[in-house]
Amino acid sequence: MRTADIVTVETTLGPGRLTVSAAAAIDASAAGAKSAESGPSAAAAAPRPRAVLWLGHGAGGGIDAVDLAALAAALPALGFTVVRYEQPWRVAGKRVASRPAALDTAWLETASAVEKIADGLPILVGGRSAGARVACRTAASIGAAAVVCLAFPLHPPGRPDASRLDELLTPDVPVLVLQGERDTFGTAATVAAETEGRPSIRVVPVPGADHGMRVLASSPFPAAAVRELLVSQVAAFVDEVV
Repeated sequence: MRTADIVTVETTLGPGRLTVSAAAAIDASAAGAKSAESGPSAAAAAPRPRAVLWLGHGAGGGIDAVDLAALAAALPALGFTVVRYEQPWRVAGKRVASRPAALDTAWLETASAVEKIADGLPILVGGRSAGARVACRTAASIGAAAVVCLAFPLHPPGRPDASRLDELLTPDVPVLVLQGERDTFGTAATVAAETEGRPSIRVVPVPGADHGMRVLASSPFPAAAVRELLVSQVAAFVDEVV
């Protein structure tokens, strides 16, 4: 697998960092040679860069989270560049995340760097937990084609009254929510019920998964299946919107 490129982006809150897992590109001459050897379908089946998926991390972890890492490892081979963003607080080595307004500021100030990476391709935004909240709040400002939410934190654990539903309803573009069945920040069933009647929001349950997309050792749906589900659902969603 190709090594990801690292891009440091200066913001008013300090440097942030982009880890770019680039989509597979086609060399025309190589594709022609392959076609001559294996038939026309060989070149036609090869992936072409089609879109950029820009993802932010959560408040309690970084870009190596299970879901973010799985998408970065698998989607480039399908023609999608995955850009994982580390907020300035994380790059600085702090343990406590910045407030939402600061997260949004750093994200928006990084948009021009992501647009340069995209080079005209559609940009989808998203992230896990707090990163999903940032993506929802800023999707319109960035002109995102769609939003991908991984473990959207609908409410703090044990506090269903403190809902963040308004953030999830903010984007006016298609939204995919991949939510664990055991997520204490809002189960898949709860998120689906709260967003019922919103055709632009699709909620996909992740069997047996908690907020970190982890499953119990006794789960009939193992960790590998979780990763496969995340990749297949996001890939299909991007296919639809671009």
